[in-house]
Amino acid sequence: MRWALPLAVLIGVVAALLTWTRPGAPIPTTADAPVAVYLLDNGFHTDLAVPRAALEQRGGPLAQAIATVPPGDWILIGWGDATFYVDQSPISDRLPDGARAFFRPGNPSVLMLDPEAQDPRDRYPAHRRAGLRLTPTAFDRMAGRIETSLDLSHGAPRIVTARPGDDARFFAGRESFSILHLCNHWTAGVLNAGGVTIRPARSVFSGEVMQSVRAAELDRAAPRA
Repeated sequence: MRWALPLAVLIGVVAALLTWTRPGAPIPTTADAPVAVYLLDNGFHTDLAVPRAALEQRGGPLAQAIATVPPGDWILIGWGDATFYVDQSPISDRLPDGARAFFRPGNPSVLMLDPEAQDPRDRYPAHRRAGLRLTPTAFDRMAGRIETSLDLSHGAPRIVTARPGDDARFFAGRESFSILHLCNHWTAGVLNAGGVTIRPARSVFSGEVMQSVRAAELDRAAPRA
């Protein structure tokens, strides 16, 4: 049958994508990992909770951006479509815009920096968080990957929107959002820069990103900031 060979090839390509693994750099032991970082999962979207002091000490454009954010010992970091990600209206009202964000190429993105006073372990239940302990080198690689998402074409990070009554700030991003590069893909790439092995094709799902962290046996008690 003429369709048997093309079908077999298609199945092989899909299987290869689903099993494609991108190794991370060697993971240090917890004894050598002074910087505590948390991955947070709300069921469909992932953010990172990072100590503000560690980001400020590192310097650079990311630290410049954080200097404009209201006080808070932790910074929640997320990435997404410049319109859909910021909008907080009911999801049922945003379905057409969601289709636009998924399927139209070249959608602008934003990097969210949201100050948080509480330790993530006090606010987020265990099944919604995973902890990382990174050496300064691994942390610098991870923060560097986050920094590359900022649009610096004007010479410095720039806020493009802020929600009324909300401390979160959304900075112009240089990457495009689409079905091929979603929020969880972005988070997985940031974690990979810090040493976590990921499966890029499966990282469309927040649970897969969480599993990547836990598979690396990094979900250990981290020192409180």
